[in-house]
Amino acid sequence: MPAQLLGAHMPIKGGVGNGLRAGKAIGCSAVQVFTSSPRQWYCAPVEEEKVRDFAKARQETGIDSVVSHDSYLVNLCAPDEALAAKSYRALKEEIERCARYGIPYVVSHMGAHKGAGEAEGLLGIAEAARTLLDETPDSVTLLMETTAGQGTDLNCRFEHLAVVLEQCGAPERLGVCLDTCHVFVAGYDLRTPEAYERTFAEFERLVGIDRLKVIHCNDSKRELGSRVDRHEAIGEGCLGEEAFRLLVNDPRFERVPILLETPGDEQEHKRNLDRLKALREA
Repeated sequence: MPAQLLGAHMPIKGGVGNGLRAGKAIGCSAVQVFTSSPRQWYCAPVEEEKVRDFAKARQETGIDSVVSHDSYLVNLCAPDEALAAKSYRALKEEIERCARYGIPYVVSHMGAHKGAGEAEGLLGIAEAARTLLDETPDSVTLLMETTAGQGTDLNCRFEHLAVVLEQCGAPERLGVCLDTCHVFVAGYDLRTPEAYERTFAEFERLVGIDRLKVIHCNDSKRELGSRVDRHEAIGEGCLGEEAFRLLVNDPRFERVPILLETPGDEQEHKRNLDRLKALREA
């Protein structure tokens, strides 16, 4: 079966429940949201009224596949101890908010080593993740997002993900969100059936497909291996349409949320979502 859970990152003006309603309006069967501003540390306490409205929106829309993305400010392995501590608190609060809402997945970029070195940075991420999972509700799984590898960002290589999992003891509540644009500019090709299979065979060997819980679906403005994170509309960038045809027809991802983060507003998301749906084969 082709992919069944196609959607997009949607705005939440007026409450997280409205992200589901906006997603339903453009044809989503899965949705990603922010539960707070991604560009500031402070977040107001979750109001019980908004929790009830979110549950109501789930019933209204029939959308049960929901993912949260944490703050862009989080850096669990920051050499600055104060920043690392602030990041830890922010991600812990995000996981706790998602538990309140009943959102099962939190996606995080996790961190950049900022000159401390990859080994030190990955160890910092692993130590923070292990403690976070011990201190937060079991109902939420933390997902390490694959990055483009800009600057000193970690998790741009599948080996990085494998190291963190190993150092954490491979807990069930630690998984992966794969971003198609990010892995492409990090050097993993997806543009032909052969390249696509090589990339996912490598992921299976190092990480395990069972760890892949969410996919961010974005074309790339920049070329293979450029390590520059610039998203593009589906089929209009350097990845091209074939990569996405392969993705949405891969039976391994039939029930994995595939979520757009392409440029533009909700109508642009609808255009890209319709394009993904058209690539599915009976």
